[in-house]
Amino acid sequence: MPAATGRGGSQGPASDSLSRDREEFLSWLAVELGRSPNTISAYRRDLRAYEEFIAARGLSADSVGAAVVEDYLAYLRASGLARASSSRALAAVRGLHRFRLEEGMASFDPTADIDGPKVPAGLPKALSEAEVESVLSAVGGDGPLARRDLAILEVLYGTGVRISELVGLCMSDLDLSEHMMKVLGKGGKERLVPVGGCAARALGEWLGASGRALVVPKRWAKRSDATAVFLNRLGARLTRQGAWLVVRRYGTAVGLSDRLTPHVLRHSCATHMLNHGADIRVVQELLGHASITTTQIYTRVTPEHLRRAYESAHPRAQGRGTH
Repeated sequence: MPAATGRGGSQGPASDSLSRDREEFLSWLAVELGRSPNTISAYRRDLRAYEEFIAARGLSADSVGAAVVEDYLAYLRASGLARASSSRALAAVRGLHRFRLEEGMASFDPTADIDGPKVPAGLPKALSEAEVESVLSAVGGDGPLARRDLAILEVLYGTGVRISELVGLCMSDLDLSEHMMKVLGKGGKERLVPVGGCAARALGEWLGASGRALVVPKRWAKRSDATAVFLNRLGARLTRQGAWLVVRRYGTAVGLSDRLTPHVLRHSCATHMLNHGADIRVVQELLGHASITTTQIYTRVTPEHLRRAYESAHPRAQGRGTH
């Protein structure tokens, strides 16, 4: 397979190109997926070791192929690294290359067909519907930033969009009369997403005279700021980090600081829709998943759901005999 040209066709040292992409990937893990500081630190160590391995062979990030990644896995095994640590290292390398592909930094993923130890996927840590309600209810006041914050939370939970998709929204992407919005997803793919009543109402209040209009600056710092749906207090387009802090602020307010992230709201949206009978392919389209396999993780039955279903359906679950 021909080597990818990557961003701008760079063929510089791996330590240059991979380091740059590594930090973008780690930032994405922290902000979009809400990975813990410990996980980010471990991934950073794993990816630095991988970079050193690549650089020692005089390769660029864009010329790494499957054979090089397999050599690296063999190197890890030969070094006596524990299986769990090898699994995490491979997960870090897979994640980085997949991220480079999806963000247009590379034209192929050298890890796509590589078998190796995999870390079992955990269940999504969705909030209960009552917990979501408590977060939404925590937004108080009728100032412009309170209106903005409620709109952010309602849109994240109501549509399941990624945080990067949320902050990337432009005014022309919204059609609140039709309760629809256009979202630019991974790989530059556009999709139409329905906007429910609560999210549409919150957006309408933020975009009204008592919301966004009050934080519009006298002069826009950037042309792209003028078209942004969500602005910060200075009138610039809200960043991913800024939106993440909004979500965490209200999570902390209701005692969910260790659980609530923008991605958890996305998980919760999908889980609650499936719990209420939504077709899995509709949820796949809503979330912008390229493969239905990604969406299927939300169909796993939790122990609590299993227990409730058993107790309501089995004739002897309550200890009452049939004779």
